Amino acid sequence: MMRFALAGNPNSGKTTLFNGLTGSTAHVGNWPGVTVDKKEGTYKKCPEPIAIVDLPGIYSLSPYTPEEVISRNFILDEKPDCVINIVDATNLERNLYLSTQILEIDVPMVIALNMIDEVEKSGDLLEAKKLEEKIGVPVVEISALKGRGLDELMKRAYEASQNPRKGRTVLEGTSIVHLIGDCKIALEGQKVDNALFHAVKLVELDELEVKAHPDSARMVEEFKKTFEDDTFGCDFDAIIADARYKYITKNYSSALVKKDKSDVLTRSDKIDRVLTHKFWGIPIFLVILFALFHLTFSENLLFLGAALPEGWVALEGTVLEGVFGDGGINSPGVVLFNLLDLATSSLGGVISDAMVGAEVAEWAVGLVCDGMLGGVFAVLSFLPQILLLFLFFSILEDSGYMARVAFILDRIFRKFGLSGRAFMPMIMGFGCSVPAMVNTRTLADEKERIATIRVIPFFSCGAKLPILTAIAGGIGLTFGLPHTDLITYGMYVVGIVVAICAVLIMRSTTMKGEVPPFIMELPTYHAPQFKNLMIHLWDKAKHFVQKAFTIILASTIVIWFISHFSWSWTYLPDEQINDSILAGVGKLLQPLFTPLGFGSQIGAFGWVFVVAAITGLIAKENVIATFGTLAGCITAGFVADESLEGIDAVASMIGATEIGVPALIAFIVFNMLTIPCFAAVATAKAELGKKKFNMTLVFWVVTSYVVASMFYLVGQWWWTMFIFLAVWALLFALVILNNKGKIDLDKVNPKRLIKQFRRK
Repeated sequence: MMRFALAGNPNSGKTTLFNGLTGSTAHVGNWPGVTVDKKEGTYKKCPEPIAIVDLPGIYSLSPYTPEEVISRNFILDEKPDCVINIVDATNLERNLYLSTQILEIDVPMVIALNMIDEVEKSGDLLEAKKLEEKIGVPVVEISALKGRGLDELMKRAYEASQNPRKGRTVLEGTSIVHLIGDCKIALEGQKVDNALFHAVKLVELDELEVKAHPDSARMVEEFKKTFEDDTFGCDFDAIIADARYKYITKNYSSALVKKDKSDVLTRSDKIDRVLTHKFWGIPIFLVILFALFHLTFSENLLFLGAALPEGWVALEGTVLEGVFGDGGINSPGVVLFNLLDLATSSLGGVISDAMVGAEVAEWAVGLVCDGMLGGVFAVLSFLPQILLLFLFFSILEDSGYMARVAFILDRIFRKFGLSGRAFMPMIMGFGCSVPAMVNTRTLADEKERIATIRVIPFFSCGAKLPILTAIAGGIGLTFGLPHTDLITYGMYVVGIVVAICAVLIMRSTTMKGEVPPFIMELPTYHAPQFKNLMIHLWDKAKHFVQKAFTIILASTIVIWFISHFSWSWTYLPDEQINDSILAGVGKLLQPLFTPLGFGSQIGAFGWVFVVAAITGLIAKENVIATFGTLAGCITAGFVADESLEGIDAVASMIGATEIGVPALIAFIVFNMLTIPCFAAVATAKAELGKKKFNMTLVFWVVTSYVVASMFYLVGQWWWTMFIFLAVWALLFALVILNNKGKIDLDKVNPKRLIKQFRRK
């Protein structure tokens, strides 16, 4: 099968093009030897199927980041049949820099002028035919977002792939062209493929080239001794970069005729005046974040409950009672949750009745209905809300807004030794910690990368959403607290705040380092493509369901067994669960969680919260799956509904243990911040060395334990808040003094400070 590679700058629309070409055939794997994701799919409208490989977004083929190395090595070593170079037509000159580098490789190439609709909308004129004549490779106008020109692009790419192309350079008029020619001849003598590209990189004293061809590199060093440039001296890398941009400006820029817009602000500029405002940017982000959570979790949409007639949408006496509202209008997320919960509850009831009617053994009924279905259904009920929230975040990201959030936060982060670039993988943590940790490879500073990896799990992923939603719903159901969506929103904000505080403290103390410049092209605002959003949602749903019927199902079966057998492996009925193996382990560990509120101070079944938190280390969905599995054993009339899944299961646990609201909040906080799932732990271990990984595990445990304890103590005894505020104020004062050079925390001796304090 023929292979085409997609190469382009970040935010050039490369991923949108990939999704448009491959659709449901796309799949994700890893590049050989590295943990950076690669995406592959199949395009089927050419005379033969074409494998499309989506290379990481890069600005050049110089080896500054792992993404650039991957893209470079793939084109050079894997020899794709054609490279489709995606160029953002709204930023032509900058994007063509990469094009001039790919031109130097012996590979067929087609340029896809993406976002051509934006160019036309702005009143500019981009002559693709003229650019094609100048650059010497096919140029096709496309709009990946609207699906325009994609078939024409693939037709031209297929035609180009049928004819070999020799690389050529735009550096002919430079003062070092003879040196490039000499290096090329030397490399051709060594039978090196793509000798022109390697020669240019060798003249730049590219690290990979110097290592691969040390003899030729010495020739460059000797030439340097006889060379002196008026502008850049002997910095050949800068000379070549300057020559590329000059050539682009002189030969290619004339293809773009811009309308005079000196006094006209674009639509994106007008929006940015508000959304990226120096003072209002962050409050606006928090308001947008709240709106997303309100639409997903609120049982009183737009707070209209007080103005509506009582029970007007309750549908009392019907099978849909409470689905659309009860005292207020349910948000779309809650309606979808209620419908799926109703379906799973009904299915569970039918299976239970059928097994009882068939006189199946009691233990088998318990295993299937409580152990397997109860746990899996408890998690599956939250799938609609997970997908809805993921959809909202995808819209923010695809529209270009999340890039602005990183830009806003860079202003604040930079003062504490952190660049806004670090916030991009953090935001990815809302989807999944695994790709977010991998994405930290784009960070230049190693210490900044380690600090970022450590706090990524604090950005609650979809797997943690059932914990937040179920506990918040259980609080509302048991204690009658309104607006439980505020609890869920508040916990997300807590995760963000703890992450930012932790990473700023690390970067100001143990993880000090240079703050690299944050250069990012802000994409123009545009409406996300429906097809791409649906592809993302389908992948998310498929992954979630697969996990529910594999890892979570296996976990719930194990939990049911060890909760129904004693240490002597005697079968125990539901009412004797306190004598089970699971209860014994939970009671042994329970005292450790006393400072968090769900330890020795709660009722007989308090160990359930402990074992739920522990099973969550395998997969965070297991926390609520554990409640769903054990709820059937601990029903004592705490809820009227006999179907104990999700929120009802949590309400049952709250009633059985008499746990209070502060402890429940602390339970949420602990599970949000503690060691993430096994997949994220394995990724962190791969990205960090053994020593740094071990310290990261300690960091997760200590941070979650301390912060959760703070929430419990303040909730239980409000006056302790002033103690914690004083401690945090002192800590930040020390950090600020350290940053200003007044003190050096690295040299502070705690024992000496204690002695001085005692003397005073």
